[in-house]
Amino acid sequence: MSDMKRDASVTIIGDLVGSRLREDRESVHARFVEAVDAVNAEYAPPVPLRIGVGDEFQGIFADLGSAIAATLRVRMALWPDVDVRQGIGWGRVLVLSEDPRVEDGPGWWAARSAIEAVEAYERKAALRAVRTAYAAAEGEPGPVPALVNAALMTRDQVVSGLSERSMSVLDGLLRGRQQQEIAEELGISPSAVSQRIRADGLGVLLAADELAREL
Repeated sequence: MSDMKRDASVTIIGDLVGSRLREDRESVHARFVEAVDAVNAEYAPPVPLRIGVGDEFQGIFADLGSAIAATLRVRMALWPDVDVRQGIGWGRVLVLSEDPRVEDGPGWWAARSAIEAVEAYERKAALRAVRTAYAAAEGEPGPVPALVNAALMTRDQVVSGLSERSMSVLDGLLRGRQQQEIAEELGISPSAVSQRIRADGLGVLLAADELAREL
């Protein structure tokens, strides 16, 4: 029997960009699995992220803040080998069957709409760095899409411009490491870490990530 959840769910649909053109598909997939497993372990989503056909993945998170944080971490875990586009949806989910679990409903339609918006951004030079979008199902009260998407666009633009070393520093900060620890792990001076945090906007990314947890 079908069951429509009364409360809105936070859904995620994502897929890898250009992964099918890679010659090392096996190693890319291994990193993909590792990234998904890490996010599931950290956030324990009600419906864990699961990988499907065509390098697409999907899952349901407990709140919007966790979903936003998860999209950043999935992208960082796969970079620089491949990039990833992700759509976050807000809406009710219809469970069509439990075994195997099959879902549908406005929440998933919203996530699909969001990832289609990301695909449209890729066709515009000025918005090509945007990799994440958010959409809410019609009639569902929740965070204003325009405000959420403004934050996601800004975050993605900054992340897309980071060097590999700066990405490593950001990863350390997100893991709660101190600047001295990050410097020792990367073999650079603490002042070099501090300079990257200031010059590349890493402190802003970290603060924005913390604020998003409140959504």
